[in-house]
Amino acid sequence: MPERKLSPVLKWAGGKTQLLEHIAENMPPRYNRYFEPFVGGGAVFFGLSPARASVNDSNAPLMNLYAQLKGSVERVIEGVRALDASPMNKEAYYAARERYNAKLAARELDAECAALLIWINKRCYNGLYRVNRKGRFNVPYNHAKTNPKSIDESNLRAISAYFRKADVTMTCLDFERACDGVSAGDFVYFDSPYVPESDTASFTDYTMDGFSHDDHERLAALFRRLDRLGAKVMLSNNDVPPVRALYAGYRIQSLEVRRMINCHGNKRTGREVLILNY
Repeated sequence: MPERKLSPVLKWAGGKTQLLEHIAENMPPRYNRYFEPFVGGGAVFFGLSPARASVNDSNAPLMNLYAQLKGSVERVIEGVRALDASPMNKEAYYAARERYNAKLAARELDAECAALLIWINKRCYNGLYRVNRKGRFNVPYNHAKTNPKSIDESNLRAISAYFRKADVTMTCLDFERACDGVSAGDFVYFDSPYVPESDTASFTDYTMDGFSHDDHERLAALFRRLDRLGAKVMLSNNDVPPVRALYAGYRIQSLEVRRMINCHGNKRTGREVLILNY
């Protein structure tokens, strides 16, 4: 639908850029509305650019970024330009992080907050988004030797044009509520926080509430309800026994992937699954 191919604005843990080809190959040939209740960095959503979509994430600053790109893209670009123009060092990073956290605490979700999120994402350690139990972003500076360009302005403007042209609903809800409008013939793609690969692994908290084992069981129950409703459903997760047990009876494909956000270079490969009800 867009005149140019759209790409994610942020580096995001679990981003699906490398799996886009596999996901596209396994998409249903026809569907009505596209739903993505854990949109995250939006690699799949932007890669597909559906004409009718409902995207959601429980991360309010992230959804604010998308809302600002739709309605105030030039203000976001100006904000990032101003940040890029300042000297880049450790002190500048932590000053920007403090400003970002102050806006979160005051619930000032605006164009400046979106610009700060983009700028910090390019300079924090491994591009992670992590908050503490008080909701404060706490990822340290990455000490990069080069100062990266924060944005592709043409991509941001193309995303803005797409949002304004397409029928896209954006929400910040629990994933179950985000699926309240799903009907038979719709397509739902789930890319939730992953089940850890081992008992000693831990979840990365993208929001204050995290994502628990009970949440994964709720998600599996929702997957089955949507299946009975007549929706087409696809889900990605780690290829581990608990995931296979939760989705027993459905079509499961195993894929080798690279972990782009892992502090241990020798642990940047693994296996994931695509789970489908069609």
